Amino acid sequence: MAPEKGEWRLIDRIRARTRLDPAAVPIGPGDDMALVDLGESGCLITTDTLLEGTHFDLAEATPRQVGYKALAVSLSDAAAMAAEPVCAVAWVGLPETRDMAFAEDLCLGLSDAAARFACPVVGGDVTSWRHPLAIGTSLVARPSGVVPVRRSGARPGDLLLVTGTLGGSVLGRHLDFVPRVKEARLLARAAALHAMIDLSDGLSTDLGHVARESGVAAEIEAAAIPVSADAEQLAEIDGRSPLDHALNDGEDFELLLAVGPEDGRRLIRAGLLGDLRLTCIGRITEGAGVTIIGVGGHRRPLEPRGYEHFRGDGGASA
Repeated sequence: MAPEKGEWRLIDRIRARTRLDPAAVPIGPGDDMALVDLGESGCLITTDTLLEGTHFDLAEATPRQVGYKALAVSLSDAAAMAAEPVCAVAWVGLPETRDMAFAEDLCLGLSDAAARFACPVVGGDVTSWRHPLAIGTSLVARPSGVVPVRRSGARPGDLLLVTGTLGGSVLGRHLDFVPRVKEARLLARAAALHAMIDLSDGLSTDLGHVARESGVAAEIEAAAIPVSADAEQLAEIDGRSPLDHALNDGEDFELLLAVGPEDGRRLIRAGLLGDLRLTCIGRITEGAGVTIIGVGGHRRPLEPRGYEHFRGDGGASA
């Protein structure tokens, strides 16, 4: 696999300099949430930040949608580890040019997500400043009878399954997506999930994270990727293929999981997720890197081209 650049190179440096007691912090940097041992039970923690101009555009999104998304992205982290959300705190850097009605709409969006997923916002901080809107959340969750699913447990022979459809989230789904909290816990109770991640940065990038953290390789079938109707629509607008959008757009917030072949086939047959699709897109193999298999069995390396901060010369890439 190609050397990590940008955001993940920075994260690797942070991990190398972080000294944690594994008994006190069984899961540290590198997963969707950290796990802290509090004695009788474990506590899972995550934090996320959304910046105007990077994660949303207020010319297209309402403040209520931004508030919803701010908590939903942290809820999706909880889903990635099959954890049960408990509560959250939020912070806002509010532009001086915005009025009280704007701030109240942000809070309504946070409340929408909190109520929908039984994860109350129990505190936070609000600051007025001379910059674009910034908002973030920190979320606490608990295992509640389900062992947290990490990125690093994929094994050769595992099937790769994905929920829902992928691509084209920029047409609106990135603002009103449903974090797969319930679905993740259903799947984790029904089978031994070896690894899982939420698809926030795009399939090509996030599958690379799982392969790298697990020390394995992965191969996926192009024809099996569940391409969304939004990806098809966006392809007609910008000329990129629907598959390219499904692989690289990001902010799908669906789940990608690695599971043993028998369990994987059983999960698909069982229909646990109702109308939500669960699709086998490939498998885990020995080695390193990610391969995509196209028409006629043509194989090529799948480069991570999803979202990554600090890419190249240090700029953010969408």
